[in-house]
Amino acid sequence: MVKASKGGARGGGVRGAGGERSLSVRVKTAKGRKLASTRWLQRQLNDPYVEAAKRAGYRSRAAFKLAEIDDKHRLLKPGMIVLDLGAAPGGWSQVAAARAHAGEGKGRVIAVDLSAIESVPGVEVMVLDMSEPKSGDCIKEALGGALADVVLSDMAASATGHRQTDHLRIVALAESALDIAEDTLAQGGAFLAKVLQGGTDEDLLARLKQGFAQVKHVKPKASRADSAEVYVLATGYRGGAARP
Repeated sequence: MVKASKGGARGGGVRGAGGERSLSVRVKTAKGRKLASTRWLQRQLNDPYVEAAKRAGYRSRAAFKLAEIDDKHRLLKPGMIVLDLGAAPGGWSQVAAARAHAGEGKGRVIAVDLSAIESVPGVEVMVLDMSEPKSGDCIKEALGGALADVVLSDMAASATGHRQTDHLRIVALAESALDIAEDTLAQGGAFLAKVLQGGTDEDLLARLKQGFAQVKHVKPKASRADSAEVYVLATGYRGGAARP
């Protein structure tokens, strides 16, 4: 089942996490709370990007990751069509909408996720299971015959703690995103997806190098230093159709 909605106001952009220095907060392990949960809570309370996201009105700290990557690599421009796969809760969509000027009707951002997403200004939201065989057709239908300029994927599976298993799961998600990108990207388009440090899967990397002019790995400063996440960025899509 696919549901679509569209907001009307412009989303804001963000350039950094701010320069304020805050005091470190320590969290005591409460009865019934696991140690891992305590550590996560402490990281959240001491993370400057979490507080900055609240001040900027962003759904998540992840918005700063896309903003930083875009500041450096200039992926998003006014008037572009952007697909945001695994978009919940909507932080990346907010940044994409602001930089594509989607709220002004100059560009489009289509956010896709298995979970329902609260309406994002200037963004078309689709509730869609991308593991379903016809999910790509649903997205192409939503595009209405147009081609995307950028396909984004910040999808991640729940961590198991087993490095090889987690690696395989996230590569599978990146491959699913690439399947959609290969069907929807315009010639010269860009693809950005989350993977894990230690190298992108060889088959995935081979597909990217064959389909795109340039492939690199990037890790924005907004990614936590202790996180294994990294992003694979592919630009200059060789397939698709050329813009008129």
